[in-house]
Amino acid sequence: MTALPPDDFATVLQRCGIDLPALSGTDIAVRSPIDGTGLARLAARPAAGMPAVIGRAAEAFESWRLTPAPVRGELVRLWGEELRRAKADIGHVVSREVGKIVQEGLGEVQEAVDICEFALGLSRQLHGKTIVSERPGHRIMEQYHPLGPVAIITAFNFPSAVFAWNAALALVCGNPVIFKPSEKAPLSGLATFKALERAIAQFTAQFGERAPAGLAQIALGGSDVAEALVDSPQIALVSATGSSRMGRTVGPRVAARFGKRILELGGNNAMVVTPAADLDLAVRAIVFSAVGTAGQRCTTLRRLIVHRDIKQALLDKLLKAYASLRIGDPLQPGTLVGPLIDQAAFHAMQDSLAQAKQQGGTVLTGGQRVLEERFPQGFYVAPAIVDMPGQTTIVRHETFAPLLYVLAYEDLAQAIALNNDVPQGLSSCIFSNDLREVETFLSAAGSDCGMANVNIGPSGAEIGGAFGGEKETGGDRESGSDAWKQYMRRTTNTINYSRELPLAQGIHFG
Repeated sequence: MTALPPDDFATVLQRCGIDLPALSGTDIAVRSPIDGTGLARLAARPAAGMPAVIGRAAEAFESWRLTPAPVRGELVRLWGEELRRAKADIGHVVSREVGKIVQEGLGEVQEAVDICEFALGLSRQLHGKTIVSERPGHRIMEQYHPLGPVAIITAFNFPSAVFAWNAALALVCGNPVIFKPSEKAPLSGLATFKALERAIAQFTAQFGERAPAGLAQIALGGSDVAEALVDSPQIALVSATGSSRMGRTVGPRVAARFGKRILELGGNNAMVVTPAADLDLAVRAIVFSAVGTAGQRCTTLRRLIVHRDIKQALLDKLLKAYASLRIGDPLQPGTLVGPLIDQAAFHAMQDSLAQAKQQGGTVLTGGQRVLEERFPQGFYVAPAIVDMPGQTTIVRHETFAPLLYVLAYEDLAQAIALNNDVPQGLSSCIFSNDLREVETFLSAAGSDCGMANVNIGPSGAEIGGAFGGEKETGGDRESGSDAWKQYMRRTTNTINYSRELPLAQGIHFG
């Protein structure tokens, strides 16, 4: 795929189904982090109009929940086909709006396609359980039923995939969705949503009125729109992706009304490299995990915990790899590191570097702004590696940038303790060919993260497994495995098919 000139971006948006004139306004200024170019100015949905949006979703739920799950799966299949057809265009929008390199933009849309395929299969497997009863002539069963309207609030760094992760499962499970994309990446969200709208139109042509009005809605706006979703008792589930700070606000507010939530929050992910590791393999994983998406993934590698005996050998290889990184326009072939999302992200990285130095760290490479003359409004940085004397306060803090801290350890127990001694608990990994080390890291006495990998980095998760983490990461799961259960309500049923009425626990009454 070749880069498109700026004046062709409007054509890409049109092919994605985005009518910019119809969406124009003064509330949301969308700029490209590549060079600061303004991409659009959009109108936000007034918070005062959100009750009507939520009401339409609640009304849609009344009929969608009764649609057979395999039929609901057909809608998601159609969505996947639309995403596949529009993959190049949506991927380009993601790259232009978020600053991802071309391969990462395409990969994000592929994640959306993959979750639609997963959800299609799931539509015939929303199974419950049959449980034996202690009473004769009785049986117990569990069923899963649709939950209700689902609000999906996403962050800028995965504006397409995270919406699809949630919406595909929510729709198959019988729930309408309301999508609130990040103000920093509304066009990517719109492009993905428009593919869903086209799928709904095809579904309606095939099945008539099975897809009710209000089944899928998008609400552009700021925190006031998000708050309306978070606080509404008609929203059965709020799925929110963002910082731990955001989660501390959303979680209690949803809990105050006894709603359900899925929180996907901060990550401070570590890799343990032992003397039994393949160092060349580890270096390849470190580079992708630490600098991909310019360090702006929730699963980005931020801490490298390496055995003291091999630390210098690993650093020599890693510094050589970092020296060859191509930083630049993410739309150009060969670029590996694009820009930070904005100036605030750059300043946050510089502040973290300053604190790391104050806390005894040595910057081994990177950290400085680059390409400023070519892109005065784009914030490109050289990925940084900082050798730290220990796990200081700044190391325990998540910095959303390509900033990798290096820590030395003496034995595996110390390495695991360092891995776990941070507030976040999203992803982790170990590089080792020693079975005992690997199994210890994966055991109950090992990593306390929601994801623990072996000989692969902490990022780049597949959709087949449940995604999420512990502690300040939120404790919830989305995407694969049995994460679908969070989008449904469970009911336990006891059926008496006898002519008697025995009581449980052997109780005699009367």
